[in-house]
Order: sequence, then C-alpha cells, then structure tokens
Amino acid sequence: MEYGLLGETLGHSFSPQIHAALADYDYRLYPTPPEAVEDLFRRRAFKGLNVTIPYKQTVIPLCDEVDAGAAAIGAVNTVVNRDGKLTGYNTDIDGLIYLAKRTRVDMAGKKAVILGSGGTSRTARAAARALGASEVAVISRHGEDNYENLSRHGDAQVLINTTPVGMFPHAGVSPVSLDAFPKLEGVLDVVYNPLRTALVMEAEKRGIPCSCGLPMLVAQAKRAAELFTGAAIPDHRLESVIAALTAQVQNVVLIGMPGCGKSAIGRTLARRLGKPFVDLDHLAADRAGKSIPEMFAQEGEDAFRSLESELVREAGAQTGCVLSTGGGVVTREENYPPLHQNGVIVHIRRDIRLLPTAGRPVSQSTDLHALWRRREPLYHAFADLTVDNDSTIEGAAAEIEKELNKA
Repeated sequence: MEYGLLGETLGHSFSPQIHAALADYDYRLYPTPPEAVEDLFRRRAFKGLNVTIPYKQTVIPLCDEVDAGAAAIGAVNTVVNRDGKLTGYNTDIDGLIYLAKRTRVDMAGKKAVILGSGGTSRTARAAARALGASEVAVISRHGEDNYENLSRHGDAQVLINTTPVGMFPHAGVSPVSLDAFPKLEGVLDVVYNPLRTALVMEAEKRGIPCSCGLPMLVAQAKRAAELFTGAAIPDHRLESVIAALTAQVQNVVLIGMPGCGKSAIGRTLARRLGKPFVDLDHLAADRAGKSIPEMFAQEGEDAFRSLESELVREAGAQTGCVLSTGGGVVTREENYPPLHQNGVIVHIRRDIRLLPTAGRPVSQSTDLHALWRRREPLYHAFADLTVDNDSTIEGAAAEIEKELNKA
C-alpha cells in the first residue's frame, strides 16, 4: 500500500474521503491486529500511515525518529517513510490549533480548562500552550482537579472537551454544565458526531464561540497529507473539504404548519440532495399501528406528542437525511436539541388560506389563524432559515438548496 490508516477505524470512515479530496494518492483503511504491527513496521511496506487508537504509543519505539512535538505529547498519529527511514509526527496538535483559530478562540494570556486526561488531552495541553495560554488545568475523574471541585477553576476563559462524553450513540449528555465557568470566551469539543454536542449547544445558546471537532479532523489530515507529499495545501481547500463533509452529514429538518408541504418538499429536496427522506408522521403511524387521527381520537394528543418526541430523538441521531416533522413538533421544547444536533432546521411557511385541513386533527379542531399565532414564535425559535411555499414544490425545494449552499 502507499498510504493508509492503522488502528481502529470506528469513527474514521471519513479518512479515505478526506485524503482523496486533499491529495492525489492511494489511501485506504488498514486494520492490523496488535501482533502484526511490529512486522508491518519492520517490512516498511508503506509510504505513510495515519495511526489511531490503540497504536499511538505502540508505534513510537518502532519509528527511527520521532518529531519533538510528538515526543512531548507522547503519541504519534502520522508516520512517514522517507527512503526507508520512519519518522513519527503528531498532526492532531495542528488540527486543534486550526480549530481554535477557526473558531476565533483566543488563548493568549488566558486560562484553559481541559476535560479529560487521555491522549487527546495531552494534545490539547500542548496546543493551548502553543497558543499562549497562561494557565492550563486538566479535569479528570479521579485526579486532584476533578468534576466535584470545578469551582476551583471557575475563572477559566477557554474550555476544551477531550472526553467522548456526548458522542453518538450517547448524544444529549454533557460532561459539565457551563454554569461552572461564568467567564468562558470559547468552547471546543473534539467530538464530531453529532455535529453539535450538548456541550456545544449550551455554549451556542449562551453566545460563546464554539465548535465540534470536525474541522480538527480535517485539519490534522491536511497536515498529514502535507507530510506525506512534501507539498503545502492551501487553507481554502481545507475549508472546502470541511464544508463538503458538513453538508454530507448534516440533516435538513423541515418544520411548519400542518399542510404547508413539508412531506412533498422533503421528498423533492431529498432527491435533489441525494439524501434519504424520513417522514416523522409516517414513522409515528407505523410505530403505533394506526393513523394519526386514530391516535388523537383514541389516546389523545399528549400520547401522540410523547411518541413523536421519542421518534425525534431516534431520527435526530441519524446523519445525512432530509427529515419532515409534524406541525406540532415545536410545541415541545425537548424536541429542539435532537433536531438541532445534526440538522439545519428550515421553516416552511405557506399562506394560511392555502393550508388543507383534511386528516389533520389539530387543524380541524382549531381556528388556523389562532393556531398560527400560537405556533409562529415557536417556528421562529426553532428555525435556522425560513422558505416560503406559495408557488411550486420544486421551486421551494430549489430555494432551500440555494440557501443551504450559502451557509
């Protein structure tokens, strides 16, 4: 092989795609059992390797030379074979530094708190120091600085999460409450699935600059590609890859009044974007084994809303789909985080005079103008963008696609 990824490939399925977008060489996933790693390095049957868990420390003594930065961190994630000489590097630090700068998180002269004490924590410590942090505190479960005495570091201005807390499939939980850090100016989370962890969403809600770890993943791969080829890669190409990956994995979530055209627009938009289409109302009917009007009549609206919220949590954990929701999904605040964690939420707005009511229990039992007055502020609070559907389904879908491409 020429170049590849050594180690557990779970969570690294983007790697070949990223490298293909950054440079022109053969790159593949290369799962290797522990007992075969030493032989692989002895044979040197590669031009370059990215190294991930559990081999970042294992490969250090197998290299002929280790870059000073990687040695200081105590982990190698990139190995380059130059005429038979293996040199180890750590490009994760480059990725984290780029993430901080991209998010406009300034650490110079600031106090940084790092959650977690593992390998990525060591990378974060090195990055924080490289960016001029005046003080770096590490929070671990059992160390002197732990989750029971966070108040000791309430003056922190930067928070970096290097733990897997909040990562899929256990999304929706956060390692800490930001109440503990009232002076925060930036929050970075190395987790990139979901795109917005509970920690990132809390920072976002407070207006604190924040980011998930996807840009870090791409930036470290860019630096590895530069080491492999010896050629610099401009940052605009890096940003193009970040944008493409984000568009690939993010959901497009459609909300709006009953009958506004969410399902029809969703199917059309999914076809245009090449994404699967998910209709929450159809999922609810399938799960309940009865139609939505039957659910309302037999069990009441509260029972339906509980089922809807359960399906929102399941569907929101997916990536790369177009998701059509029921008209009342916004009536429960708990539905926002799972829809927002991987999604851009689009409010489909339609003239009330054009809204059908047949087969829609809430629309039939309520004055539509009164319903709109109650729900309009909720749609506004949930939505990232609003698109009108007063002409054609194809036109509305095209307008959404255009708005997504602007982002």
